[in-house]
Amino acid sequence: METGEYRRTATEEPPRRVTEAEDGPGGSAPPADAGRYPQRRVVLALLAAGLLAGGAALVLWAGARDPYLADGDPHTGTFRPGRHTGDAAAAALLAGPYRERPGPPVPVSADRGGSPAPLPASRPLQAAPAAPSPPVGALFSPGDDGDPGHHCTASVVHSPAGDLVATAAHCVHDGGFRTRLVFVPGLRDGIAPYGLWVPTRIDVDPRWIADRDPDRDLAFLRVRRAGRPADGRTVEEVTGAEQIRFGAPVGRPALLTGYPEDRDTPLACRHTADAESSTQLRFACPGFPNGTSGGPMLIDVDPATGTGSLIGVIGGLDEGGDDATSYSSRLGKDLATLYRRATS
Repeated sequence: METGEYRRTATEEPPRRVTEAEDGPGGSAPPADAGRYPQRRVVLALLAAGLLAGGAALVLWAGARDPYLADGDPHTGTFRPGRHTGDAAAAALLAGPYRERPGPPVPVSADRGGSPAPLPASRPLQAAPAAPSPPVGALFSPGDDGDPGHHCTASVVHSPAGDLVATAAHCVHDGGFRTRLVFVPGLRDGIAPYGLWVPTRIDVDPRWIADRDPDRDLAFLRVRRAGRPADGRTVEEVTGAEQIRFGAPVGRPALLTGYPEDRDTPLACRHTADAESSTQLRFACPGFPNGTSGGPMLIDVDPATGTGSLIGVIGGLDEGGDDATSYSSRLGKDLATLYRRATS
């Protein structure tokens, strides 16, 4: 999400919420651009110049490939990262300031029946530090440059296989699929209490790949535990999960959560999820900075567990919004189709 301070003039191009390039199958070189708010990475290199018959000069140019991006299948919007790549990305986090340590037990609902009472709006109406929720975490894209910072937020959502994570499409596909991704649910102060999880498959709408359609800014990741033999438990069994709801009514009290890129604890705000248009939701609570893209927008939140029904993720218009307002693609029939494809 761009913050307001970066929109001072009409001619100044605002930064995107995603701030690091990464991945590529088997890649080991650092990202091409180490800047804080890089634009699309295209580096033109002079490869050769020579004289052909007749004395004409030939100059060949080519674009340098980001080593941490992959094409996947642009027609279906699917990419399957290799196992080695995921484990290497998780190892890069553990080589830095992050550690796996057991976290608190996942809260259990009191199961009183019916829908939980709506949470009151935040006062003041401002994103504020919040306790981590086990299904919600930070999404990392570590390279080999010593910077393990997280660039987005994601959340575990219910699925038949129990291995599904939702985030914004712009968090996982930016000129190509990010291959080195690590999801850390419940992240708090450098501790990964529920393990490190890496994608086995990433799904986005092909229309996002074609033209970054803001109405399709949603992605699903199927994940596995990194660096350990399978213990039979899925991420949903470890952390619990948000339900996912398509076609939800607007104007409902909602909870929005995200991890800023410069801190290891989340921010949250309670307000209403209103209609910006027939295809976009608006959440007018200030204070969600870079790094919170992909953060879940929840209704019907259970106060005992902090889980609810996911109706959107920070993304959509302006790839998330600005410092005053966050947006989300509305979860309609097209994105329901994406969910069915991701879980098939």
